[in-house]
Amino acid sequence: MKTVSPTELRNNIYKLLDEVLNSGIPIEINKGGKLLRIVPVEKINKLANLTKKPDVIIGNPDDLPDISWGKEVNLDIP
Repeated sequence: MKTVSPTELRNNIYKLLDEVLNSGIPIEINKGGKLLRIVPVEKINKLANLTKKPDVIIGNPDDLPDISWGKEVNLDIP
């Protein structure tokens, strides 16, 4: 968790708020040795940030053991 001073919060409030909203990680503000925390109310769906990979196998994972890799892999070890 990131800790900032009130001055840093004042100078970068919009950037820090966006950081909390995008990452879901709270920010602490240290004011005179006491801590305050900015926390998002809603949980972030971290899976929503994944990018689609078109080369990844799409289908039933139970079919993977039956795939023949003989043409793609050379297992001859000298």
